[in-house]
Amino acid sequence: MSSSSSASAVPPEDDVCSVCHDRFRIPCQANCSHWFCGECIIRVWHHGPAVHACKCPICRRLINLLVPAALSEQEDDPQAHRILGEIQHYNCIFGGAPRSLTQRLQDLPFFIRRLFRELMDPQRTLPLVFRARMMMMVALSAIYVLSPVDILPESMLGLLGFVDDLLILLIVFLHLAAVYRSLLLYRHGGQ
Repeated sequence: MSSSSSASAVPPEDDVCSVCHDRFRIPCQANCSHWFCGECIIRVWHHGPAVHACKCPICRRLINLLVPAALSEQEDDPQAHRILGEIQHYNCIFGGAPRSLTQRLQDLPFFIRRLFRELMDPQRTLPLVFRARMMMMVALSAIYVLSPVDILPESMLGLLGFVDDLLILLIVFLHLAAVYRSLLLYRHGGQ
């Protein structure tokens, strides 16, 4: 495996698609973190009503974003272009749909893990505006959490005083995930 593919998001080498039970062809990661062949997950979507997003065959969560792995050996394959086009179409339809707070919390580990993996990859670059926005959010939340000025002071309320700090951190991570999700949707949804 090359150094660029080892740092980017690729399926585990010893894993297989849970739909076709074969090696991954055009691997895609769903927002629930499970991997599928691009063609297999599109086939699952076409098997049900096309106006609804499909559910993950493993965990049954609603799939509202498919992120294909960056594999250069399939760039000239016309079938790969067709499948990537269908994935892009799927993301255009279901990527911008409103999501509940529960869905956002369930998606949080996936997006934060992918974001930090991309930050550590020297081959990938995030837009400067996104990096600046992320650094500002992290810095301001760190200042708030570490400062003695709180909405609920720890000195008076004890452990209950940490609730506002945890709430600020949760809001920052949810916002980071939402901004990164929109970046992924822009990359893989064509919007």
